[in-house]
Amino acid sequence: MKIGMIGLGKMGGNMVLRLTQGGQQVVGYDRTEANVANIEAHGAQGARSMDELIAALGEPGSRAVWMMVPAGQITQAVIDDLAGRLAPGDIIIDGGNSNFKDSKRRAEELAPKGIEFVDVGTSGGIWGLKEGYAMMMGGTVEAIERLRPIFEVLAPAPDRGWGRMGPSGSGHYVKMVHNGIEYGMMQAYAEGFEMLGAKEEFGLDLAQIAELWRHGSVVRSWLLDLTAEALQSDASFHDLSDYVADSGEGRWTIIDSIELGIPTPVITLSTQMRFRSQQEVSYAGQMLSAMRRAFGGHAVKKLEVGKQESVVPSVKAGEHPSAAAPQNISNKPTLPDDGSVREAQELGEAGQQRVKDEA
Repeated sequence: MKIGMIGLGKMGGNMVLRLTQGGQQVVGYDRTEANVANIEAHGAQGARSMDELIAALGEPGSRAVWMMVPAGQITQAVIDDLAGRLAPGDIIIDGGNSNFKDSKRRAEELAPKGIEFVDVGTSGGIWGLKEGYAMMMGGTVEAIERLRPIFEVLAPAPDRGWGRMGPSGSGHYVKMVHNGIEYGMMQAYAEGFEMLGAKEEFGLDLAQIAELWRHGSVVRSWLLDLTAEALQSDASFHDLSDYVADSGEGRWTIIDSIELGIPTPVITLSTQMRFRSQQEVSYAGQMLSAMRRAFGGHAVKKLEVGKQESVVPSVKAGEHPSAAAPQNISNKPTLPDDGSVREAQELGEAGQQRVKDEA
């Protein structure tokens, strides 16, 4: 099957490589020339413009274009552009982390044009090239069935790791909750290992514990596998800032849980902890310190030097996942604190807000 891919970063680029290795024909477009050249070096066809991309996809009514671009206004701009170029019967696939309400609206707006819209919640990160991607789809049965050859190659196996969740919006909804669960799991591991490291009287070996838990323990998981590997190389994480980005799905999960009346305390608190990590200094903490001194005359700490950070660029498509290991961070060239546009989108989290609020 032939498919177009817009956005050739670490996710989109690796998906192109996996599809190419699986015998699918892919035409990829990205505004960054190096990303286009990278997929060409691996056997895919590159396009230098949207016109070139669309022209390479074949007859109108049989074309499919997959987007892997930042959620929010960028996704909306790409869809608006495609809507003016595609024909009835063509398919637009959004594999990014868009808000499910935006995905529902986009499907409704494209329907009168006869253009199918499929939202695909995609999980797998930089390991997807090797291990495959878990994919949760929303859209019509007919559109998803047409894309079966693509899903079967991208998935860990043709018969597992992918499936239709329901109508448009459901794929991104399930991925949203998936990421909320992910936040909670990550926070629990981080808190537990911080406790273990703080219990100095036992001299606990965190790497040993993580490796032990990987075998037979009820808390074993792929996240624990990655944690164990990281601890083997650098248990102190001395080069890492404690800034933890949030991509929006945690926030959206909490908002929807409130609308549904479903308690989600673990997901909520884990997301709030990410907010705290993103503050260089907590104004609430400063106020608490001021109040303690005001009523009790207690000693307080004064801020002398602000935290200084730099940005380590994202792992690139085609790079081995080991490039993301903690021991390799100190060897990577860094960017100014605001990073490049792409890194700023990841750390500043474009896409947290919906494109259009409901009336």
